[in-house]
Amino acid sequence: MSGCECEPARSVSAKARNLRQCTQQTGNDTLSRMIAVHIEKRRASIVRVPKPRRPAGYSLIRLLCAGICNTDLELLRGYYGFSGTPGHEFVGEVVASDNRDLVGRRVVGEINLACGKCEWCQRDLCRHCPTRKVLGIVGHAGAFREYLTLPDVNLHVLPDDIPTEIAVFAEPVAAACEILDQAVIPKAERIAVLGDGKLGLLVSQVLQAAGFAVHQFGRHREKLRIAEKKGVVTELVSQTLPVAEFDYVVDATGSRGGLEAAVRMTRPRGKVFMKSTVHGNVAIDTAPIVVNEITLVGSRCGRFEPAIRLLRSGAINVLDMVSEELPLSLAPRAFVHAGRAGLLKVLLRAD
Repeated sequence: MSGCECEPARSVSAKARNLRQCTQQTGNDTLSRMIAVHIEKRRASIVRVPKPRRPAGYSLIRLLCAGICNTDLELLRGYYGFSGTPGHEFVGEVVASDNRDLVGRRVVGEINLACGKCEWCQRDLCRHCPTRKVLGIVGHAGAFREYLTLPDVNLHVLPDDIPTEIAVFAEPVAAACEILDQAVIPKAERIAVLGDGKLGLLVSQVLQAAGFAVHQFGRHREKLRIAEKKGVVTELVSQTLPVAEFDYVVDATGSRGGLEAAVRMTRPRGKVFMKSTVHGNVAIDTAPIVVNEITLVGSRCGRFEPAIRLLRSGAINVLDMVSEELPLSLAPRAFVHAGRAGLLKVLLRAD
């Protein structure tokens, strides 16, 4: 009985019983395992792992669709010294939960798993909980697997009229919305968005939908056209950028030089929102920041409720941002494609 460690049987009937037991056990093991993406030593691979157990207060979620973002690519390059299963942009179907109202529903999920007890959690700032885990980044396996778990309190049920391929943008749109919660910006104010990658395009559209006059700077005409469809004024740039022209500037370049460029574009006492996540140290001349009294605002995760409303309303053009869709089993290839210049969002679909 290859692959089965049964004790020697004393009779034919005992052998038959043992064979049935071993076959059943092997079948159950197969059913309880799943495929997952694993990142280690700058390499993405597909592995078979046990299906996660659902703790009390958590839901077991079957993956429907997930998106590869720049943070995932940075993890592959060594950000945080990460090893494990990445992925935090997802849509899934709840298959088991203590909350019966969640079972069978499509959901998206907030990525910070907080303690719920500390000062930050009590102030409804769970994303800053000092002991938090972060889906697919810190201490909790991510969404690039057939099944994942998240606390019920992290989940948001999707309206039936939002297609899955649109809803998968909920997390990055929420990150774009965070800017609106971090500053009181006068209506119709001119805001510069630097960068025309995935997050830059979402930020410009969110700010435009909020009633601001957005001017987006980028290097790719075909990408800028995505934001232009929603009324964003765009400018194709090569080297020269405006100097001290905007009170509010968003750095969404994802590059080491983006922050310094954004500071140069900002008027005295203006604000720069930092949306870029870059592996390693970023050198910057602090003199203009100090002399011009410029405020740097780190900006990360945001609330899902306004993001879902925006996606449902059609105010954000996300479908034009999907460059490619691949099955989860081809995730290593998807990571290669996602890292290529010129590509935007690569989606992973359940096999």
